Amino acid sequence: MRVALIEPYYTGSHRAWADGYTEHSEHQVTPLTHGGAFWKWRMHGAHLTMGREVERMVAEAGIPDVVLAGSMMNLAALLGATRHALGSVPVAVYFHESQLEYPLSSRDRPDHTYSMINWSSAAVADRVFFNSTFHRDVFFDVLPGFLRQFPDHAHADLIARVFERSEVLPVGVDLTRFDRAAGSRRGSPPLVVWNQRWEYDKGPDEIVALIESLAGSGREFRVALLGERFVSMPEAFERLPALLGDRLVFFGRADDDRYTDLLRSADVVVSAAHQEYFGVAVTEAVYAGACPILPDRLVYPERIPPELHSRCLYGDHVDFVAKVAWALDNPDLARALATQLKPVMAEYDWSVLAPVYDAALAEMADT
Repeated sequence: MRVALIEPYYTGSHRAWADGYTEHSEHQVTPLTHGGAFWKWRMHGAHLTMGREVERMVAEAGIPDVVLAGSMMNLAALLGATRHALGSVPVAVYFHESQLEYPLSSRDRPDHTYSMINWSSAAVADRVFFNSTFHRDVFFDVLPGFLRQFPDHAHADLIARVFERSEVLPVGVDLTRFDRAAGSRRGSPPLVVWNQRWEYDKGPDEIVALIESLAGSGREFRVALLGERFVSMPEAFERLPALLGDRLVFFGRADDDRYTDLLRSADVVVSAAHQEYFGVAVTEAVYAGACPILPDRLVYPERIPPELHSRCLYGDHVDFVAKVAWALDNPDLARALATQLKPVMAEYDWSVLAPVYDAALAEMADT
C-alpha cells in the first residue's frame, strides 16, 4: 500500500515519528515535509506549498492509497488545495499535540486560531489518531466549552461523530538503538538527566530549583541537561554552570551517539513538564536504564504502571526533591525499578507499533 505522510513541522519528535514510520512500515511510505520552524506559519500557510508537493507526487507516482498528516497541518485547507489531485483518498490526522489546552508562554496571548485549525482538521479527517489516551481525553473534554464560545452553528453535533472516528495510536520510538550501543557506563556519583526541549512548557525553572535543592543537601551527583535548544536559553539555566562546576557533565544538545551514551549512563531521569502528550524523551531514558521521577499529571500516570506511581510520580517541589534524593541514595533500588519498567517502555518500539500503524491505515484504505 502507498502512504503519503505529510509533516509540515519536520524536527524533534515530529521528525523522529515521520522517519521512524517510513523506515519500519511494510507499506511504501512517501514523506512530504517542511522544516521544523515557525510553527504558527506552518499551521497558516503550509497547506498551499505542501499542496503543490502533493500534486507533484501524484503526477510522478500516482494517487496514494491513504494520506497521514501531522497535527501542524491545516488538514481542511490541504484537502481544498489538493481536491483535484487526491479526490476521495482516505485521510488521517495524527495529533502529536493540540492547541486547545497548550500552556501559553509569557509572550503569547490567547488566540483561538490554532485550536480551530486543530478542530477543523479532526472534523474533516476520516480517522483521527492521538498519541495517548490522556491526549484524546483532554481534547474531547475541552472541545465542547471551546466551541460554545462562538455565536452560532458551534459544531456540537459533530463532536460525537469525530470521537467515533478517533483512536489512540502511540508514538513509535527507536528504542533498540540503546540495545545496540556499547555497554552501560554508570559510575559514581550518580547521573541525573533532563532530556527535554529547552522551553517554558517543559518547566526549566522547576528543574533548576530541584538541582539547587539537591546541591544544598550536600549529596554527590552529576547532571546532564540535554534536549533540543531553540533561539534562547531558559534564564534560570544561566546559574547552573557556576553552581555545579565539573558536576555538570553535559549542557546543550547532544548528537545521536552522545545522547545514547548519556542515557545509558543515567541513573535518574526527571521531568517538570507542564505540557506532555506522550513523553518520547522519558520513554527513551527509562528504556536505557534511568529511574524516572515525574510529575503526577499530564500523560505520566498513563506511562507509569499504577503500582509504581507512589515511587515515580511527585506532587510538589518538596516531593520532587525527596523522590530524586531517594533514587540518589538508593542506586541499586532505583536501577531495579528502571529494569522493571524497561519492558513497559519496549511496547513503544517501532518493531511493535509499525505493524499497528500499518493495519490501521490498511483498514482505512479498505473501507
